[in-house]
Amino acid sequence: MIELIAHNLAPIMFASLVIFLLLGYPVAFSLAANGLLFFVIGVELTPYSGGEINLFWPLLNALPDNFYGSRVMSNDTLLAIPFFTFMGLILERSGMAEDLLDTIGQLFGPVRGGLAYAVVFVGALLAATTGVVAASVIAMGLISLPIMLRYGYDRRVATGIIAASGTLAQIIPPSLVLIVLADQLGRSVGDMYSAAIVPGIVLTSLYVGYIFLVSMFRKDSAPAIPVAARTLGSGVLSLFVALAVAVGLSYAATLWFEPRVPQAAGIWGAVFGVLVVYAAAVANRVFNLKIMSYLAQQVIIVMIPPLALIFLVLGTIFLGVATPTEGGAMGAVGALILAFAKRRFSYDLLVQAMEATTKLSAFVIFILIGARVFSLTFYGVNGHLWVEELLTSVPGGETGFLIVVNILVFVLAFFLDFFELAFIIVPLLGPIADKLGIDLVWFGILLAINMQTSFMHPPFGFALFYLRSVAPRGSYIDKVTGKRTEGITTGQIYWGSVPFVIIQVIMVGLTILFPGMALRYKSPAPVTPPSQQLVLPPLSGGGQGGAGSNQFGLPPLGFPQQGGGSGAGGNNPLGLPPLGLPQQQPPASSAGASSAAPQENNPLGLPPLGLPPASPNPIATPLPNFGGTDAGPQTTPGNGSAPVPDPATDLSQPPKFN
Repeated sequence: MIELIAHNLAPIMFASLVIFLLLGYPVAFSLAANGLLFFVIGVELTPYSGGEINLFWPLLNALPDNFYGSRVMSNDTLLAIPFFTFMGLILERSGMAEDLLDTIGQLFGPVRGGLAYAVVFVGALLAATTGVVAASVIAMGLISLPIMLRYGYDRRVATGIIAASGTLAQIIPPSLVLIVLADQLGRSVGDMYSAAIVPGIVLTSLYVGYIFLVSMFRKDSAPAIPVAARTLGSGVLSLFVALAVAVGLSYAATLWFEPRVPQAAGIWGAVFGVLVVYAAAVANRVFNLKIMSYLAQQVIIVMIPPLALIFLVLGTIFLGVATPTEGGAMGAVGALILAFAKRRFSYDLLVQAMEATTKLSAFVIFILIGARVFSLTFYGVNGHLWVEELLTSVPGGETGFLIVVNILVFVLAFFLDFFELAFIIVPLLGPIADKLGIDLVWFGILLAINMQTSFMHPPFGFALFYLRSVAPRGSYIDKVTGKRTEGITTGQIYWGSVPFVIIQVIMVGLTILFPGMALRYKSPAPVTPPSQQLVLPPLSGGGQGGAGSNQFGLPPLGFPQQGGGSGAGGNNPLGLPPLGLPQQQPPASSAGASSAAPQENNPLGLPPLGLPPASPNPIATPLPNFGGTDAGPQTTPGNGSAPVPDPATDLSQPPKFN
């Protein structure tokens, strides 16, 4: 019985962790307590495990190093989390979301479903500036939900689109989830951000497509804003003219920058064009120049600052100017500047943002410390091998592994937050995916899309809880119309999230079918033209030695080639000596053969670079002269006419000192 428990301690440990979490214990303390409890059990069962458990008491000395080492307290990657959190909270409390929703809602107001379109686009912009789901959902729930209810939107459509748009902060950079996944998978945050752009845009487009279908087939569910409520008036043509001017100026500036700044000429050109149009809009409002419509003026003034902040954060990261941590720090400073510019900055705002940032950072650190304790014991009982054998034995190879993993994450997302999934599940799945040859950046994006559902799953989806906290429960009197409006039930919020959970699952399938969406972060490998291809010779030569076996005529890099003169000549057209021992020559039968062989093997008449050639008649080998009288040219015994070169001219011999 003890041997059976020792053999299955890893699955028992994992099941115990799930039970701890389902009972409602905090995640960080559940991880740490479960790890320490099973560490004690594992130490006691080590003698009975037959080598399957590798736990002993001194192993606990590794915990302080794990806590204060590069994994937790000294981890520079995780330093980006408080920066992006602080930036998002400052922007959310400075009124940027309110201005965006009001302006874009007016822009799309004449279209059926215009408010829903505005919520999606504002959700994407907030995701690209804040990276915090809670801030996006709460801001849009407070601002746009009353307006959508006022103009007759279906409650399930309204709540579903607000919750789903808020979760775009999971996948669109600078997402906190991507930072954690990059840390757990051992990959670059910049690569993770670059790979997430196209999937984020595609997912946003799927949300827009769903709204379009709803507005086409259920017209009463997403009506247009009445004409009386369109406060910005008309002037869309003026907005398009301003955009065309910005594009033209950007193109002209790019042509001017190209010979001066070749690497980022297009970016600087775009910055110049946008700044000129923004300055024109500000001047039009301040001096009442009437060079553009009021609608175009408001859209430009409201949209440019958050877009500039996005460029400040993501643009510098993608250009390689700043690391993600440095980009987050610049984003935090930019958020403070925007709050000052909008005259929304105050001491209370700063205190609230810093308090919330500290709480979230401490939450992440405590979970990471608990995960370190859990992983120490889990790896000690060979839990990683158990998970690897469990998942690699799935039929279907790589495809089967991806299907099983996504189903597992989807089910666990009903009960676990994305931080818990990232710190508990991802470290177990990453090495297996790497062993199967799966790109870990692409695998991280796939998991991030799947973990979005953890915010949307009834009944434990956090985005649903955030929306429930700000949505009216009972009937209330609308401040604008003065009419009594019914509240929103929890069931309507849950049912409204179901279509968007299905869309997120479809996005997971699209990412698997079209992996190139997330693999765009890889730069294409340079291709050598056919005319410049290099064909390396073999590192060793055989005895046959034709020209085909050594295309460059280089000598073999091993022992000398055994063979006759013709073979050596075919393999060595330049007449270079072998790089090993001297080549063995066959005995000469005549004077003509004796003189032809050296000429064939040494057409340039160069002396050998190694030892002197071995001769079948050792008496005929000339001896080196060490300073005695010059004996003059010698002849080979047997023919009497073939002169032997003076040994003093042989560079392979020691120098002669007369």
